Amino acid sequence: QVQLVESGGEVVQAGGSLRLSCAVSNGPFGAYVMGWFRQVPGKEREFVAAMHGRSLSTAYADSVKGRFTMSGVAAVNTVYLQMNSLKSEDTAVYYCAATTVVFYSANRDDWYFWGQGTQVTVSS
Repeated sequence: QVQLVESGGEVVQAGGSLRLSCAVSNGPFGAYVMGWFRQVPGKEREFVAAMHGRSLSTAYADSVKGRFTMSGVAAVNTVYLQMNSLKSEDTAVYYCAATTVVFYSANRDDWYFWGQGTQVTVSS
């Protein structure tokens, strides 16, 4: 089955930028709908962005629209989340996810494959 490995999380100042990567193996990301979620302790895992692996069409949560951009490079089988104008409330563990069922779904139960997560901390 497809495997996902996130990287790029670190501590960044508010207003700064960060790019997360999700390396995909055991299958091309073009065969899936790819997504990013985030979670803080004590809260539900929250949808951030989704991208159709073949068309590269994207969808975003309202909280990140205009600041975050999801993309993918087939040659290296990696998807990215470019995060700009970061805020303290963006602090979370960010997870890469994949599914074959839906395009846009904020319901984590619709997503079948998950990475281990990468910590993003935005300091104010």
